[in-house]
Amino acid sequence: MKIGPYSLNGSVLLAPMAGVTDRPFRILCRQLGAALAASEMVGANPMLQHTRKSQLKRNHEGEPSPRVVQIAGADPSQLAQAARFNVAEGAEIIDINMGCPAKKVCRKLAGSALLADEPLVARILEAVVSAVDVPVTLKMRTGPSPDRRNAVQIAKRAEEIGIAALTLHGRTRDQQYRGEAEYDTLKAVRDVVTLPLIGNGDITDPIKARWILKNIGCDAVMIGRAAQGQPWIFKHIQHFLDTEELLDPPPPELISSWMTQHISGVHALYGTEQGVKVARKHLGWYLQDQPDGQRWRKALMQVESSAEQLKLARQAISAVASVAA
Repeated sequence: MKIGPYSLNGSVLLAPMAGVTDRPFRILCRQLGAALAASEMVGANPMLQHTRKSQLKRNHEGEPSPRVVQIAGADPSQLAQAARFNVAEGAEIIDINMGCPAKKVCRKLAGSALLADEPLVARILEAVVSAVDVPVTLKMRTGPSPDRRNAVQIAKRAEEIGIAALTLHGRTRDQQYRGEAEYDTLKAVRDVVTLPLIGNGDITDPIKARWILKNIGCDAVMIGRAAQGQPWIFKHIQHFLDTEELLDPPPPELISSWMTQHISGVHALYGTEQGVKVARKHLGWYLQDQPDGQRWRKALMQVESSAEQLKLARQAISAVASVAA
């Protein structure tokens, strides 16, 4: 699949997730088979551009090309300015967030709340596409509510305006993450647009990914929550798509190595104190559903030292592997 001048080396992409897809996680997922990895959404408000939080989100040091920054907001001029600013800071693709269902985002009429105002959606897309010379992509949901799925209309307008690729999550704004994603709307969008289409929502294994690609006609799939705690999912899905062979789960020593790289990167990016706190949720995901994992998760929540956190995390991976065996 191509996005503008960029030819991706696979069909499995990492979804942007607030509080999750920071630089260490993006780099690890790219190493483990993700063909593309977008940043956490960065607010378009210019007053927030130089805050520490925004600077950390935009940190691309050591990140492979193409570097993607997702921007969020409701004002076309602010979003255009944010696109220009982030391209100047090293972004090679700009992604527009019209998919986030979080209340704090939708209260500002941003994220998936925008889907209720199709003229505003068009103005935003036109402003951002005309503001930068890099590809602009769009991530969205199927509509504001189950009785108003307007993704087809928005997708057609997005293609006319010049959006380089479209990611569609198979839920409406009102559904949040409840219930199951539906793909009929995704198929309806595929039938009316020719731009690269990326399927998203409840894609958790290689079989489901292949079904989406073959039956819907998507050019790629995007993995979000299923990558939390198992960033190797990209490699496993891509391997199956290429060979129809299912890989065995990775051995504990590999998981420990990847986890160590990930958590060490978190400590380095955020600093020891904040890094330890940020790492806790990731460690919880690595251990979720593992034998005796809950006990180890509780122990890791109490650790304040970065060195002790890493040491205990390695012990936990080894211990749950022994129990499972």
